[in-house]
Amino acid sequence: MGISQDLLDILACPKCKGEIYLNESKDGLICDQCRLIYEIKDDIPIMLIDEAKPLPS
Repeated sequence: MGISQDLLDILACPKCKGEIYLNESKDGLICDQCRLIYEIKDDIPIMLIDEAKPLPS
């Protein structure tokens, strides 16, 4: 099913409150400003700062 565009439009990075977007494989949300990726598990974005992973260089 995936995440709806309406939900993506209202979500923001919990750390910097900046814009996030869906990655190419559609399994995470990326914040370019914080260089973090928030995983999506079972169509639910895990928007916890402690659970975010750093983006590869």
